Amino acid sequence: MPHLTNWAFAAVVVVLLGLATLVGWALGRQPQWGLNPAAIEAFNRRVRSWWIICTLLAIALLSKTITVVLFGLISFATLREFITLTPTRLSDHRALFWVFFFFLPLQYVLVAQNAYGAFAVMIPVFACVFIPARIAIAGDPKRFLERVAKIQVGLLICVYSLSYAPALLYLEAPGLTYSANARLLFLLVLLSLLSEAVQFAWSRLYGRHVIAPAINQTRTWEGFLGSSATIALVGAALHQVGATPFATLWQAAVASLLVAVMGFAGAMTLSAVKRDRRVQDYGALVEGQPGVLDRADALCFAAPVFYHVARWFLS
Repeated sequence: MPHLTNWAFAAVVVVLLGLATLVGWALGRQPQWGLNPAAIEAFNRRVRSWWIICTLLAIALLSKTITVVLFGLISFATLREFITLTPTRLSDHRALFWVFFFFLPLQYVLVAQNAYGAFAVMIPVFACVFIPARIAIAGDPKRFLERVAKIQVGLLICVYSLSYAPALLYLEAPGLTYSANARLLFLLVLLSLLSEAVQFAWSRLYGRHVIAPAINQTRTWEGFLGSSATIALVGAALHQVGATPFATLWQAAVASLLVAVMGFAGAMTLSAVKRDRRVQDYGALVEGQPGVLDRADALCFAAPVFYHVARWFLS
């Protein structure tokens, strides 16, 4: 039965992605609606990336180890983009070496070992203390606090927060099986991606009040509230068909709502970083295309909150 539930959940994901693809195609063929062609193209690019992400995740879910390695590589790519966006000095390079080749892999090794007591504090305690000390030893005081903060924030967002996504596969609770753990991870990724699409649709159809024009002109209060309510209803509906391991409908709805809210927070936060650095996309610094961090911004903020809420509800 759990395997049948997983297959049914996968079918739901394919249907939703298919609908998103159809919506993007339809919007592109209706110029009389007055929609911004650039925004529609950005939406279609994002949908294509969702197909790739979900396909990779479906393959990765065949093994816990493969999933951890996949997210470790995503963390490496997002942290690289973040550090590229926030230039550092030559004296920071040795600290960055420790960040990329010690703390990042160690975090995911601890996740794979299900060492919650260790991976929950490794970066926010040990790494965040080590980084300023190592930079200070390099003997370069120029803009010291700013440089330290950039590296710490990048490590917290791109590695620490994102590592809670594969950690869902190791979450232990009474009656929780690997099949249920896999559905938790897929639910997190699906809702994070879907919240972006729903927010876009609500903002385009009903958006009147932009939240922070200087940060992101496409994020409106109508889009935020409408998408949050929609994702909560989607989570409740998925629970009704047995696609979530939560005990009650309200738990599934609350967890889904928090994914939407935190995904919005992640998108706004990283948009603020891009506006500060005067760039359009993270990937534009590397290949001229939207980068990995542009696609994973919502997931980075939603993962740790969803993990701890699920841990609380299921225990």
